[in-house]
Amino acid sequence: MRPFTVLSQVALPQALGAARVVALIGGRTVSHADWVRSVKTWCAAFQRVQGTEVGLYFDDPLAFASALWGAWHAGKTPVLASDLQPHTLAHLLPQVQACAGLLPGAVQPDEAAAPAVVLEPLSLRDAQVVLFTSGSTGVPERIVKRLAQLDAEVHALEAVFGVIADVPGLRTLATVSHQHIYGLLFRVLWPMAAGRHLGTEFLRYPEELVALLSQPGPAVLVSSPAMLSRLPDHLGWSAACQNLRGIFSSGGPLSPEASAHCLELLSHSPTEVFGSSETGGIAWRRRAEQGDAWQPLPGVQVRLADSGCLSVRSGHLPDAGAWWETSDRALPQDGGAGFVLQGRADRIVKIAEKRIALTAMENALLASDWVQVAKAVVLESPQATARVGMVLGLSEAGWQALQQLGRKQMGAALRALLEPVVDRVALPRSWRYVLQLPQNAQGKTTQHDLLALFAPLMPQPEWTERSERQAKATLRVDPGLRVLDGHFPGAPIVPGVAQLHWAVTLGAQAFSIPVAFLRAEVVKFQQPILPGDRIEMQLQWNPDKGSLQFALTSARGAHASGRLVQGEPA
Repeated sequence: MRPFTVLSQVALPQALGAARVVALIGGRTVSHADWVRSVKTWCAAFQRVQGTEVGLYFDDPLAFASALWGAWHAGKTPVLASDLQPHTLAHLLPQVQACAGLLPGAVQPDEAAAPAVVLEPLSLRDAQVVLFTSGSTGVPERIVKRLAQLDAEVHALEAVFGVIADVPGLRTLATVSHQHIYGLLFRVLWPMAAGRHLGTEFLRYPEELVALLSQPGPAVLVSSPAMLSRLPDHLGWSAACQNLRGIFSSGGPLSPEASAHCLELLSHSPTEVFGSSETGGIAWRRRAEQGDAWQPLPGVQVRLADSGCLSVRSGHLPDAGAWWETSDRALPQDGGAGFVLQGRADRIVKIAEKRIALTAMENALLASDWVQVAKAVVLESPQATARVGMVLGLSEAGWQALQQLGRKQMGAALRALLEPVVDRVALPRSWRYVLQLPQNAQGKTTQHDLLALFAPLMPQPEWTERSERQAKATLRVDPGLRVLDGHFPGAPIVPGVAQLHWAVTLGAQAFSIPVAFLRAEVVKFQQPILPGDRIEMQLQWNPDKGSLQFALTSARGAHASGRLVQGEPA
């Protein structure tokens, strides 16, 4: 086993040995000494910053790790942006005194002042990092993690999973961002403490995974459940997975079917890690070995609260001696040593002074053959009383019912299913039907993304034809669409760039193709699309040419047409 280093000492020159390889970048090795020099350049830059908090967002985990430890050694608190979306930046930027990486006004590492920097051991109690998780209202919730909590967690990971990762030259392949707690731990903190290579290889598509696994050298996969749930059978998995040592999945539930499919394709049952940004890691399992039962991580104690919800106590929490009650219902297993989850506790909200259980509403709809996924959200407006909106992923029978009944009668039928479990004042009046729930880079469906479906950039499609190469959808242009804001005052029309965005988005949904078009050809805008128009989008996908043909028409005639191409010109 390799020596394990406390996180507070990882950046000290003598910590891992100057020649120890920290990362492999395009065949180039980055030694610990190289990395420490980079940490010093960031420390020197952050030492000049007035204030205590600095925002970080980097695509590159190696540069991120240098800036992270540089901020800590400069006495600053790094604040990690979850993404670069405008609403994320609007929330983050007022909180920090400086930024680095891809954030606006980013400071640069100070090469000239770096030689004068002396790195001392960090305080596990005082050094901390700020992350954000999606709150129940869609507003990001700020979570502060002390270095002591993170250090306790990487020690727990090493104790249980070190046997998988303790192999020379291990590559960490990841589908999740290091800007979130899961990726931060598995791609950056744990490898650095264990003296292994940073997880610098990031992938978005199964085809990329096959290509990376086919390269020589052992590898582990750090994935979201979303990626593991959509691995196609036809790729060359049997040859690619020869170098795979294990699979980690966290950030959300992985279905038993997806877990079994991974075992079949990749010869590994995914190691699922259960926890949250607030609690840190709580427990783990491999379905092929433990079934539904979760085993607590080392140093984590669990018990059931009087509410039936799981309570935890560990060094991963702000107060290592206090019990933290989660919102997850559970049953004890193995004499209390493990547990089986029983779903989330009902989320209670107030609608017109009535207490409404959103989870009960979701469960009532899930009992229908029409519904595969149900997510309830509270829609709030200064001009109106709060109301419930419902986002549904329909089954094949559900899509057929929607086509036959229409939106109005479909909504009425769904409301009838809810009447036995909820007060009439809370019955949803706004429904969104989706092929799949929106997901962020972590494979999570956030409250913000669900709410955006009710004030969208594009209409919700009603699919009238979907095949391997052709699709048609009807779009109702609601006057409340965000793309109409300011375009133009008093005479709103749908911008041409928005129409192209609709074609790209619907093409990706209909044909499961990457949103990676390089150019548009023969694009024509014949007449404006106005609020209230009912538009038909016709799509034709040519996989041999990597081209997507689109046309938008209505009762008034043709509105736009063109071709979007993924490849370079012939």
